[in-house]
Amino acid sequence: MHDEPKTLTTAVPPARTPAPSTATTGDSPAQDRPALWVTRLVVIGIVLAAINLRPAITSLGALLEEVRDGLHMSGSVAGVLTSVPPLCFAIFGITAPRLARRFGPAAVVCAGMAAIFAGLAVRPFASGTVGFLAASALALMGIAVSNVLMPVIVKRYFPGRVGTMTGLYSMALALGTSLAAAATVPMTEALGGSWRTGLGVWAVLAALAVLPWIPLVRDRAASARTVPATETTGQGATGPGAGSAAGNASASAPLRITRSRTAWALGAFFGLQATGAYITMGWMPQIFRDAGVPAGTAGVLLAVTMVMGVPLAFVIPGLATRLKTQGPIVVALGLCGLVGYSGLYFAPAAGAWVWALLLGVSNCAFPLALTMIGLRSRTGAGVVRLSAFAQSVGYLISIPGPLLVGVLYQHSGGWGLPIALMAGLMIPQMIIGTLAGRARTVEDEC
Repeated sequence: MHDEPKTLTTAVPPARTPAPSTATTGDSPAQDRPALWVTRLVVIGIVLAAINLRPAITSLGALLEEVRDGLHMSGSVAGVLTSVPPLCFAIFGITAPRLARRFGPAAVVCAGMAAIFAGLAVRPFASGTVGFLAASALALMGIAVSNVLMPVIVKRYFPGRVGTMTGLYSMALALGTSLAAAATVPMTEALGGSWRTGLGVWAVLAALAVLPWIPLVRDRAASARTVPATETTGQGATGPGAGSAAGNASASAPLRITRSRTAWALGAFFGLQATGAYITMGWMPQIFRDAGVPAGTAGVLLAVTMVMGVPLAFVIPGLATRLKTQGPIVVALGLCGLVGYSGLYFAPAAGAWVWALLLGVSNCAFPLALTMIGLRSRTGAGVVRLSAFAQSVGYLISIPGPLLVGVLYQHSGGWGLPIALMAGLMIPQMIIGTLAGRARTVEDEC
């Protein structure tokens, strides 16, 4: 990863020749060094997009009891509702590379932000569970494609600062997550007490996120050329030059990501950390409320859990890029999760703030997983394919978790079994995450 600037330097001379293969790789200096205003706009767009990637979920978690009562949901149906995010991320996330090849990553992210706005604006007006789920799915579709393409955009526009930009993106994501968790209940009360208003207000923030991406859509032609080139030749803005042996090898043998053990390990690690994250976002406020914690305080506790990702999401990616393997970070985060869930089991109300802090640290496995996507690949082709593969496989793995928690909660009449399940998942997460964090790339394995 740290040798990429040298690779770019050697890629320039072949790009100046009239050979057809280099005409479509996007390796020219103009593309490798976008205009200053474009770079600044991309930074703003990434931050605003990241802030909007979780409020659709955590705002619902803060008001889940009111939504259940208003739409007459059972505990099992509410479990289905909390499983919708990973389901949508898995289904729609896999389409992101194909859409990016056709329209360009910036255009797809712009459309994703528009879908988030539309879903959040329509959802409060749903009169039944089906309509509520459909509107939620629309917003989550926009989140799904943006989830996959954020590492791609970071790799394309900031090839020498993958760790820093991933940290900024993850920090903004954590900020949006915690903001929605903390502010939803107070805003709902201030706006009249209706859960529909409390959920709908987040559409305003989503509308703002659309704006910086509109001018970037004009960068579609360059972006679209880069994506197919990385798909077919393994030569992206950060990959080897057109004349390199690696590039020629990739051209004759496209990357088959399913043959990589590291890709599967990273997908499984992503899925296990996502399971814990969505169980936490969907159910943790209810756990505290059932333990006697007031609704407003329960929302703040979720916000504390999410806000831990603001500083740590900036620190962890930078630290991960400096280590040869990321296993020690994986284990440290997993141990925090084990202690946090154990506290929820034995003393949920008495040590609520401590457990919220520890689970917040544990949830920072998400920015670590994003960073490893960039570290486990040498080329733009690897990032595109690995990001889509790992996130889609991961979100498929995470689908049963929130649903199973809802079923266990309803049929056991308490939180003992669900919390034991959450704690137990930390063990395979640490083992598989250590395997995914080994110093190797998917190109070597494929």
